[in-house]
Formats: sequence, C-alpha cells, structure tokens
Amino acid sequence: MTASADDTTTHTTDDAVDLMDPELMRAPYTAWGRVRERGPVVRGRSVDGSPMWIITRHDDVRSVLNDPRFANNSTSVPGVETNARVELLRHFGIPEHYIPYITESVLDADAPDHTRLRKLVSRAFTVRRVNELRPRVEEITDQLLDELPHKAEHGVVDLIEHFAYPLPITVICEMVGVPEEARPLWLRWSHDMMSLDAEAMSTAVRDLVEHIHRMVEQRRAAPSGDLVDALIQVRDEDGSRLSQTELVTMILSLVLAGHETTAHLIGNGTVALLTHPDQLALLREDDTLLPAAIHELLRWCGPVLTTRPRFAMEDVTVADTLIRQGEQVEAVIVTANRDPRYFDDPDRLDITRRPATRGEQHVAFGHGAHYCLGAALARQEGEVAFGQLFRRYPELALAVPEDELEWSMRPAMRRLDRLPVRL
Repeated sequence: MTASADDTTTHTTDDAVDLMDPELMRAPYTAWGRVRERGPVVRGRSVDGSPMWIITRHDDVRSVLNDPRFANNSTSVPGVETNARVELLRHFGIPEHYIPYITESVLDADAPDHTRLRKLVSRAFTVRRVNELRPRVEEITDQLLDELPHKAEHGVVDLIEHFAYPLPITVICEMVGVPEEARPLWLRWSHDMMSLDAEAMSTAVRDLVEHIHRMVEQRRAAPSGDLVDALIQVRDEDGSRLSQTELVTMILSLVLAGHETTAHLIGNGTVALLTHPDQLALLREDDTLLPAAIHELLRWCGPVLTTRPRFAMEDVTVADTLIRQGEQVEAVIVTANRDPRYFDDPDRLDITRRPATRGEQHVAFGHGAHYCLGAALARQEGEVAFGQLFRRYPELALAVPEDELEWSMRPAMRRLDRLPVRL
C-alpha cells in the first residue's frame, strides 16, 4: 500500500510478522514478547498486507514516537501522494465521501495542522480542569454502581456493558456536549467502528457523521455552553482555524477516543486485580496506591497494543536498521511495556512498582507530540472506577473461569467482549 519515494519498499518476506496473526490477538503478551526477542526492529505486514517495520523495544519505541522524522500522515513524506490511512479505509469499504471525516483528525495530522487542532481543545483536558471534574466522575460512578444489582441476571452482571463503558462515555459526552438521549447511539456506533465488519463500519461512519452535522446545526440555533459550542464559535469566527469537516471530525474523535480505551482499561484492570488477589488486597488496604496502580495496570494490561503507523520522512536508522524514506513503521506498545531490558520482572503485576526516573515509564498513552490528550482524564476515571468498585463490592468475583473470558480478536487492542462478575 505504501512505498518509499523511490518505490523501494520491498522488505517484506515470509518471516514477516503479520498483524492479523490470530496468535498475536489471542495471546498478545507472550506472542508479542517472542517478536520483541527476535530483534528491536522486525519486518512486518499491516492489516491490509502492506509492508512495515515493527519497533519492539522500550527505548526504541519511545525514540520513534518522539522523533519528528516519523510522520503520522504518509503524505507528509516528500514525494508521497498516497494517503495510507485513506487506502486502509478503502480496504475496509468505507464510502469515499466519509473518509475525510476520519482521516483529517488531530490523531492523523502532523505539524503544523496537528499543533493547530490540538491547541483548540487542549485546555479542556488540563490536569486542573480534569481535577475540577472529579466530583462529577465520582457521582456518575456511584450511580452506575447503585444500578449494578438491578442489571444482574441470576446474580451475574456484565461489567463491560453496565459499568466500564457507561462511565467514560457519560463523562466525555458531558464534557463535549453530546445530548443524553444520543449516547446509546454513540455506544453502538463506537462498537461498530471498532469491529472488523466492513458493512457495520461503513454504516456507523455514515450515521455518526450525519448525526454530528445535525447536532452542530442545532447548537448553532441553541447553544449550551459546552465544548461543541466553543468549537462552533471558532469555526464561524475564523474558518482558517477549523474547517467544517475538521469540526465534525474533532467531535467524533474526542468522543470515540475519550471512552473506548478507558472502558477497556477498566475491564482489563478489573480482571487483572481479581486474578491477582495479593495486589487487590494491597489496594484495598491502602487506597493511596491507586495512582501507582493505574500506571501499573496501564503498563501490564493496557488495552492499546500498537500505535498508529508512522512514516519515515527521510532515511532513518533505528537500532542499526535502515528505514528508508516513505517506509511504514509500527511502534508496539505491548512489547515496550514488558521489555525486560527496561523493567525489572516485567511480566509481574506489581502496583507498588515505582518509576526509576521522573515521569511515566510506560508508553500506554504514547509519547511525544501525539501523547494522549485525555491521559489525565483516563487516569482519574480509572482511579475513581477501581476505588469505588472494590470498596462498594468487596466480594466481587469473576463469574466464569479466567480462561473462559471472551476476548476480542482485534489486531491493535486487548479488550473484552463481556466481563461477567458476581457482586
């Protein structure tokens, strides 16, 4: 799909790692760990079969993510006109008219567009603004926990459907300004967009875009004072700062990115703690461990396995491997976060683990210019969710054996379809 400027991307061989390999999805920690031990830079194939280089080790992953010589948008590469993200969406059958609403987001942009778009919303996600939201996050969490017994069937409740998803989508929708009556639709569209079903993905993209267009027009007539209104004001006052497509795309990206990964941090983390009773006991004895526990859960079982592909703007050497201009690179979060060259006993869950240096040691939120905009909010939601869940339901337990949990077969995420528990 993507070639270097002189069409010399021919490095894929039979030993290339295939991102669609079922074993990488079924057992990501062990399977990806074997890939890491093959070398720091490994040949690979993307989900559509296109060649790529896979970066596997902690220091190299951080370096690539922080290196401006690697672009998010393939057309930022001199001499490359094909947008790899557009081609991938075409591969999945997304209608042409709706593709720009996905590919022109802050997640896909490079500077200066990335800087411009991120600046428009970054103030809503500062640590101070997020801390001000905490009482509301706690209130939403309490309400959801109150309702759990009423959602149970034969004593069993699905924590993904009734807690892990409703908490972050309610928070982000209130922040952005999505009406309450529309939130069930957003959840359904989100599930469909994350599927590998081309028809479901296409329908969800179409319905989401049309819904947001209608919502924007309604807000122009009746503002509510939220982030949607602020973005509309920017668009209407100066279209050079935010186009109409970018306005719709920003709303779509904020809501989807603002709940999907947090929901599965809650799901994955709950399983991790329930299957490591010693760690859960530590957390129950001392809730001041919650911030450290969130970082350790992000490192040990964070839902995001790989980053979006990057593209070399020029010839770059990574760990003695020459990556030529235009070639595609995949930085693997799950291998970086369990790299024994960086972490002591990395396969052990330890919520008392302390960083060797200041700042985050894991790369669960990425690194560099594209570091997750909502990281502070996700950490806070995780702290509140785990703190209140295990305090409210001290007898919480898995309702099925761990090896019978239903994990999604997705190439870039580790996530549960359901999480049946007994309260």
